[in-house]
Amino acid sequence: MAIVSPVQTAPGERRRLALASPATLERIGEIEVSSAEDVAAAVEVARKVQPDWGGLPVDERTRYMLRALEILLERQDEFIDVVLRETGKPRSEALMMEIFSACDSLNYYAKNAARILASEKKRLHGMMRLLKQLGVVYRPLGVVGVISPWNAPFILAMNPTVQALVAGNAVLLKPSEVTPFSGQLVAELFAAAGLPEGVLQVLLGDGETGAALCQAGVDKIAFTGSVDTGRKVAVACAQQLIPCTLELGGKDAMIVCADANLDHAASGAVAGAFMNTGQYCCGTERVYVAESVAQEFTRKVVERVSKLRQGVEGEFDIGAIFWPRQLEIIEEHMADARERGVVVLTGGRRNPDLAGLFYEPTVLTDVTHDMRIMREETFGPVLPIMGVKDEDEAVAMANDSVYGLGATVWTSDVGKGRRLAQRIQSGSVCLNDMTVTYALQEAPFGGLKHSGIGQVNGVTGLRGYCHAEPIIVDRFGGRRTADHYPYSIKADATRQKLMKILWGTALGRWLS
Repeated sequence: MAIVSPVQTAPGERRRLALASPATLERIGEIEVSSAEDVAAAVEVARKVQPDWGGLPVDERTRYMLRALEILLERQDEFIDVVLRETGKPRSEALMMEIFSACDSLNYYAKNAARILASEKKRLHGMMRLLKQLGVVYRPLGVVGVISPWNAPFILAMNPTVQALVAGNAVLLKPSEVTPFSGQLVAELFAAAGLPEGVLQVLLGDGETGAALCQAGVDKIAFTGSVDTGRKVAVACAQQLIPCTLELGGKDAMIVCADANLDHAASGAVAGAFMNTGQYCCGTERVYVAESVAQEFTRKVVERVSKLRQGVEGEFDIGAIFWPRQLEIIEEHMADARERGVVVLTGGRRNPDLAGLFYEPTVLTDVTHDMRIMREETFGPVLPIMGVKDEDEAVAMANDSVYGLGATVWTSDVGKGRRLAQRIQSGSVCLNDMTVTYALQEAPFGGLKHSGIGQVNGVTGLRGYCHAEPIIVDRFGGRRTADHYPYSIKADATRQKLMKILWGTALGRWLS
C-alpha cells in the first residue's frame, strides 16, 4: 500500500494526504479527507435514493452487475495499473486476487442473487401448519457502510459492495487511506455501468472518516481490517444497535501429517505464506509438521523459497511490503524471535538491493510459542516451521491462538483430514490446499475468536445485507382471534390435556 504523509494546508482548509509508492517511493497522488459533515451529507443522499434502488426487482439490479463485469473485462489492464502503483505487488497477484476475483463475484451474484433473495414459503410444524401460513421475504437493510483494507484494496472493497448493492442497499464505501485510488475504482466501475447516482458513494479519508461513518446512522457496517480497529467498530455499532460483520486478523496454522505428499505440502506452504508478500488475513503464518518428515519438508520449502524473485518491474514473485508500519512489525517479530533462539534458514532482513519497502522471503525453524512470531499476526513474508510429535499435538498447537480465521491440513487420508479439520478452532479449513475459502463464493467466510464476527459470501453473506422478515397468514381469516378472551380455567385445563398428548407421548411428539 502507498506511503501516506500529511500535506501542509492553510488554516481552515481541508486536510489532505499525499501518497507514494511502497515499491519505488515515488509520489503517486493526493487525496482530500472527507469530514464528518461530508459523511452525514452522503448518508442523506443515500437515504433519498435507496428506496427506488431497493424497490427494483433483483433481476434488474443484477443487470448493473453484468454491465460492470463487461466493463471490468474491457478495462482490466487500467485497473491493474492502479493497484500496482499503490501496492507494489506482482502483476500476476493483482490480476488473480483483485480482477479475476472481482469478475467472479460480479458474475456469481448476478447469476444467483434472485434465487438467494427470493421469498420463501416455510413449512410449519405440528398443528401450526393447519392454522397458519409462513413466508419469509428478504428486505434490504437500507444504507450500508463498507470499510475496506489496504492489502487487497480492490476486491475487498468490491466484493462486499456488490453483495450490498444486489441486496438492494445504498452503499457508502470508505477505502483505506493508503490505497484510496483502488477503492475509487469501484465507484468508477459502477458509474460507467450506469448505476443510479447516489446509490454508491466513496468517502476518501483516514481513521477519522471511518469513525464518522460508523457513527453516521447507517444500517450496517461491513469492516475488514485490524483487530484493534474492529473492536472500535463493534462498539460503535453496539451503541447504535446496528449489525456489523468484522473480518479481522489471522494467524493461520498449517498441519502437515506424516503421510502427506511433501512436494505438494511444501509448495502449498510457500504459496500460502508468500502470496501477496504474506499480507493477507488467511495467509499461512504457522506450520506444524510431523517430526518424522519435518527435516525433508523443511528442505523442500527452503529449496522453493530460494527460487522466488523479489522485484519492482517485469516478472517477479514477491513484491513490496505495502505499509511502512507493517515492515516495522515484521522486524519487531523477527528481533524477538532471534533473541529467543530462532534459526533463520533463508531471508530474515530487508532486501538491500531494492530501494522500497521490501523484506526478503524468510523461513524459520526452532520456533516456540513464546515467540511473538508464533502468536501475533506478522502479516509478512515469514514462514515459521515447528516439528510436532503427532497430529494431536499439531491440533493443540494450532488451537493455541487468539485467532481462528483459517487453517490447512495436508494428508493423503482425506477422511482423517476431515476429522482433524473438525477439531481445529477455525472459521474454515482447507485440505491439501492453501486457504482458498474467500475465493469460493458459495462458502461462508468468517473467523472465530479474535478473527472476527459474522460471515460473508454466499447465501449467508448476501442475506446478511437483508432483514429476513417473516409474514404469517392465519388460514381462518382471523376468526380464531375472536375467541381469545375471556380466559377460563376450563380452557386452561383443555390446553394442558392437549400438551400432555402432544409432547407427553411418543405418538404426539411424532405428530407435532
